[in-house]
Amino acid sequence: MAVKSQTILVVGGGIAGITTAVEAAETGYDVVLLEKEPSLGGRVTKLNRYFPKLCHPTCGLEINYQRIKKNPRIKVMTLCEVESVSGAKGDFTVSVKRSPRFVNANCTACGKCADATSVEIPNAFNYGLDKIKGAYLPHEHAFPMRYVIAPEAIAADGAAIKAACAYDAVDLGDQGETFNLNVGAIVWATGWRPYDASKLSMYGYAMADVITNVEMERLASHDGPTHGQILRPSNGEAPKKIALIQCAGSRDLNHLPYCSRICCLGSLKHAAYVREQYADAEVDIYYIDIRAHDKLESFYVRLKNDPQVHFVKSKPAAIQADDNGNPVVCGEDTISREVYARPYDLVVLATGMEPSSACGKASIEIELDAYGFMVPKAGEVDGQISAGVASGPLDVSMSVQSATAAALKAIQAVSSNA
Repeated sequence: MAVKSQTILVVGGGIAGITTAVEAAETGYDVVLLEKEPSLGGRVTKLNRYFPKLCHPTCGLEINYQRIKKNPRIKVMTLCEVESVSGAKGDFTVSVKRSPRFVNANCTACGKCADATSVEIPNAFNYGLDKIKGAYLPHEHAFPMRYVIAPEAIAADGAAIKAACAYDAVDLGDQGETFNLNVGAIVWATGWRPYDASKLSMYGYAMADVITNVEMERLASHDGPTHGQILRPSNGEAPKKIALIQCAGSRDLNHLPYCSRICCLGSLKHAAYVREQYADAEVDIYYIDIRAHDKLESFYVRLKNDPQVHFVKSKPAAIQADDNGNPVVCGEDTISREVYARPYDLVVLATGMEPSSACGKASIEIELDAYGFMVPKAGEVDGQISAGVASGPLDVSMSVQSATAAALKAIQAVSSNA
């Protein structure tokens, strides 16, 4: 089929989608970048630090945001999801649904709208660990830097919110919209979601002091619910004994049968967070085996040599509550054969990555593997390409590499001699 459109659509505004968009646009192609959340950044922007240098996500993200701002070929559209795809390489018609933001481009992020409402909602950026006002900035590093108003706040305080805005930025009548895009190639960079820890009934996620690895990242972050202090959710006290449970639901035929690649190193990083904050804290890491790939082996060795970090080769059978409601990790040590029941102040479950793909919609026909990840080789044929964790579990650096490859494939799909 002849190429009728050379525009490249990138679905997903995480690190992979952003990288694909800027690299394709900087070679001279028009790019539309869709993101279903109110701002870009995806899971990376919710991290406290990331490998290999343990720097804050704002480092790499801010550079890319500047590249987006300076490139007129990139059009960013937030709160947008793909509803359907028809056509073929070089001439796709994509139906897109935009959800209402109730705030237009006049917004200066002054925050007066938040002052005008008493409605509070769970803070999605912090995985519901705290609450925020119903008129809110997604987070301090949001791009675009524009507020969002929840429907609950519109219903309760809409008139007051509009009156408080001096810039005519509040649009109470925003109903969202559905529209079509004509594009030549589609890059799916739809990322991942943490495995639902509530499905791990044996691990007591309902207990206040049993949290997940992504929640631990927010506790350690300066803009998290505890302003960077790792504290017990139950009572706000500093934990002195912490358990990190590897492969919580991963490499398990009843849950995620595969390894998510990032979990071992994530737990090592969490142990380092704890040791930085609390000189007297003890950390136990329960593992099947440690997978610290490439140059990151040295990070594992550093933690291995810490006398207050203990590695226990065991997959715990259960986490139960003692008489005071504290979590108790129960199981058998694979090496010593000791049967243990150890109490902790805080338990962190290293849950794995599931693909959060828009491809699950019946109207979008894309080849997936047995685990729901998009099959990479399909994109080389039909103009639909996967990038980042949409294709399989990857860390940040690997996701960026994948995105560069996806940008090249998309350019090949829409080039005039395709």
